[in-house]
Formats: sequence, C-alpha cells, structure tokens
Amino acid sequence: MTSEGKQSRRSFDKALMRRILGLFRAHRAAVTVMLATVAVGVVLGLIPPFLLQVIIDHGLQQNDLQVTGWYSLYTILATLAGAGVTLLYGYQSVLIGQRIMCDLRYKLFTHLQGMSLRFFTTTRTGDIQTRLISDVAGVQNVVSNTLVDALSNAGIVISALIAMVILDWRLTLLAVALVPFFGFVGKWVGDFARNVRKGTQEQTSELNSMMQEQLSVSGALLAKTIGRADTLAEKFNVENHKLADWQIKSSVIQYLFFGLIRMITQLVPALIYWLAAYLMSRGDKSISVGTIVAFTSLQARMFFPLTGLMGLQVEILSSFALFERIFEYLDMPHDVQEKTNATPLPVASTKGQVEFNQVGFRYDQTSEDWTLENISFRAEPGELIALVGPSGAGKTTLCNLIPRLYDVDAGTVRIDGIDVRDMVMADLSAAVGAVTQETYLVHTTIAENLRLAKPNAPLEELIDACKAAAIHGHIDSLPEGYDTVVGERGYKLSGGEKQRIAIARAILKNPRILILDEATSALDTASERLIQNSLNSLMQGRTTFAIAHRLSTILTANQILVMQDGRIVERGRHQELQAQGGLYAKLYQEQFVTSHQLDQADSTS
Repeated sequence: MTSEGKQSRRSFDKALMRRILGLFRAHRAAVTVMLATVAVGVVLGLIPPFLLQVIIDHGLQQNDLQVTGWYSLYTILATLAGAGVTLLYGYQSVLIGQRIMCDLRYKLFTHLQGMSLRFFTTTRTGDIQTRLISDVAGVQNVVSNTLVDALSNAGIVISALIAMVILDWRLTLLAVALVPFFGFVGKWVGDFARNVRKGTQEQTSELNSMMQEQLSVSGALLAKTIGRADTLAEKFNVENHKLADWQIKSSVIQYLFFGLIRMITQLVPALIYWLAAYLMSRGDKSISVGTIVAFTSLQARMFFPLTGLMGLQVEILSSFALFERIFEYLDMPHDVQEKTNATPLPVASTKGQVEFNQVGFRYDQTSEDWTLENISFRAEPGELIALVGPSGAGKTTLCNLIPRLYDVDAGTVRIDGIDVRDMVMADLSAAVGAVTQETYLVHTTIAENLRLAKPNAPLEELIDACKAAAIHGHIDSLPEGYDTVVGERGYKLSGGEKQRIAIARAILKNPRILILDEATSALDTASERLIQNSLNSLMQGRTTFAIAHRLSTILTANQILVMQDGRIVERGRHQELQAQGGLYAKLYQEQFVTSHQLDQADSTS
C-alpha cells in the first residue's frame, strides 16, 4: 500500500473509531459509574503483591506466625473484594453493551424499513439478514467488553508498572524491554485479521443468501420440480468450503497471535530471575526473596492485561470490517423520505382525488430509458380506474407511485391536490390500501395477519371483513379457526384463500384509495363471483385503481387507461375504446373475450 493509501486508511480508521465511541454517548452516566468501579478494582488488585512481600520477608523468613496469619487474611479479603468489584463492573459493562446493541439493531432495522422498494428489489434478502444479524452479533463483544476491558487493563498495566518501579527500577527496565514487540505483533495481526473478518462476513452473506433462496418454500419447490437438487447442493458445497477456508485463516491468526504472546510471557520471568540472581551475587542488598516474588507477581499482573490489550487491538481492528458493513447500510440515504414540514392528510377528510401530471419514472437512475413517461390523468373521488395493457407496460409501477413505494423522477402525483412527496408518510399509508397479485402473509395466525391492517380490531370486525371477502366459512371450518397458523408465506392455504384473506385485510383497513393489482387472479370463477359483490361494495365511495384481469372489472370502469411501453396510448370507457378498434379492442378480443367464453363454459359444465 502506498504512503497516501496508508494515510487515507489511518484517517478513515480514526473517523470510524470516533463513530464507534459515539455509540456510548447516550449512556454517559452509566459509563461514568462503571469507570469509577474499574478504578476501585485496579487499586484493590495492587494490594496482594505488596502483602505477599511482607508475608515472605517479615513473616515466613522470620518465623513470625502472627504477621503471616494477619497479612494472609488481608490478602484473602483484598482478593475477595477485588473479585466482587470485577464481577460488578463486568455486569455493568455487559448491561451497557447490550443496550448499545439493542440501539444499533433497532436503528439499522428502522433505517432499512425506511428504504424505498428500489433498495429491496436490488438487494438480496440474505445480505440484509447477514448485516442485521451476523454483522451486528460480530461486533457485540467489542461493544459489550472492549471499553471496560481496555480501561481496566490499561489501569492495571500503568499501576502495576508504577509498583514495579517502586520495588526495583532495574528489573522493571528488563520486564518492559519486550513491550514494544506486543504492539508490533498486535498491529500486524490486527490488519491481517481485519481482511479475514471482512472476507468471512462477505462469504457468510453469500451462503446465507443461498440458504434463504434454496431452503424457502419456493426454493424447495423449484429444486424438486426441476430435478436438479444435486446441482444446487454442489453449488452450496462450493460456497460452504470457501467459508470454511476463511474461518481456517481466522483460527490460524488466533493461534499465531496467542502463541507469540505466550512465548513472551514465559520468557520474561526467566530473564528477571537471572538478573535478580546476578544482582544478589554482586552483593546488592536491596533485592530480597519477597521483592522478587512480589515483582514477578506484579509482572504477571501487568503482562496478562497487556496481552488483553493486544487482543483487544486485534479484535477492534478486525471488527472494523463489520462496523464498515453496518455503517454502510446506515449511511444509505432514504430516496423516499418525509419532509420536515410535511402536510397532514387526515383519513376522515380525505376525498381520494388522484392526479398524475406528466409523470416520468425509471428504475435505473443511470439509464436514459424511462419505465413510465409523460403519464397524465385525473381520477375523481369514487371513480374506478382500470389499467390494461400487455405485460411490462408499467401498470403495477404506476400504481406503486401512489403510496410512494417509489418517488417519481419527473412530474407530480397528487392526492386531493397535494403532492404525495409533501405528505406525512403515515397519513399517506393510511389513505391507500392495496390487494396485490402476489399475496404476502406472515408466519403467524390468520387473526394476526388480518390485524396488520388494524392492530386493535376485535374478533367481530375480523369476522365481518372475512364474511365480506367470502372467506369466513372456510376459516370457521378450520380446527383452530382464526388462530390457525398460516405457515411460511401462507403456504398452508391455497392461492385463492390467501387472496381472499388479503382482500379481507383491505376491507378491514378501509382506505379512501384502493389499489387492486389483479386482486382476483388466483380465484376460480365461482370464488370470484362470491367476492365480486363484496369488492364492488368496498369500492363504493373510494377511488379504485384496478389492474384488470377479468372482464367484469373492465365493464364498470369510469376510465380505462390502456398502457404500452410505459405510456398511456388510449383512454376512455369500454364502449368508446371498443369502437376505436385500437390496442384495447385487440387485447379485448385476444384476452377478455376468450376469458369470458371460458368462464361461460365453466359455469355450464
């Protein structure tokens, strides 16, 4: 690495370290109390070596049983007090660390929740899970233990060093001669461990993504239906071995580091004994047996925390890779966010007028190709707007702009004359409801899935909504009724059952603006007829956008917007568009008439 690169890395690391320390800022009072406890523990830890010197020189060597007994008792009391204080500040450290971890996880989770749909469509779920769970868990030891360990170890090292100088400055010089080697080894191992830690987490993310994709219900169905389970397993095995290689490197680093430290800690006492023997052989009376025992005890007391400090250096440097990944997500800007002076939109007074004015949108901001271009229309309160067109025309994308799942790149989308970008996000979310083609149910009970729309809704309201969606009878027939767990993504239910529960959820939410993205596509003809009246009732007085799938929706629409290649190419009512003989008439002939004939055949069979 060049000198400029090293300087840039040092500057980056300093900024990163300041940011990590900033995590403790909200817990200043608790940290202060913990530091005071650490100081008490450091002082108590210095007492036993000096008591041991008195026991040897004035008790054992002079056969004074009283001195030996009392000072042994003092040593026991000091040791017990030190252990109690160590336990106390250890508990305080863990408590502070866990609070910080909770803050960090919550901050990361809520930040990711605020990302637009664009982020989730371009990022693998496994990578998000790895950063939220594995990366955060990886820095837990640093956050929970590093501060208290660093301060207590530093205090022990400094105090022990002072005490060693008091006992004998010459032995102290020999004892600290190899200390710089600690720093060199710690820095070298730490830099290497940082790269290994980053590689390990990136490979873990890759493996998690693969497991999330292949061990989900959809992934399992794919593997079984295409008959390539062995191929997928082999691919997993390749990535699994890559992760194992990174973890082997991580383990080798630990053994190398602690092996070198152990060698030093065993070498220094032998040198101290040699120097003490040499000085005593020269007639030096300032060194006694008690002094040597007390000194080696203090030296061990200094070296163990010094080893801990070097271990912390390695841990902190390697954890930088994880903090980088966490802060990378936290620093991602929200491309859809609420303005500080956002306009409230009370649901009770929302009329539901929706206006698109020369709207343009593209998924790839670097591309010149528009997904939607020059979209303009107005939907009056209570109108039904049908969107038709070939696959990929932009119908779903247009509807996604109304609740701000994305922000427009040109023009404006307004509700009741207010730009949706100027609205309070919670009010906008309350005003718009949707039943999409891909129904999503969480792995919990039917009741809890329904209450996602209205958390405090009593069971009676759930039953009324499900009756309106023609699903109550089926739910009531289940052994556990509304307490039935639907399974992963609702796979215990049929597609039609899931969709009717989604419709019931929309009925329960009772929005002013309703989006039906092929809401009845998973229903057979009989089931569709059961809920069509309920949908018609739900749409009364609400502005509804329906991406058409069945003929019945098209015939009753106030406006039909015909889309092709991201543009509105035709608009009008059913009869008007039929008479024009354009794209709508062609689609009607190819799709809707055929569908209507099939429905009639089903009803007569």
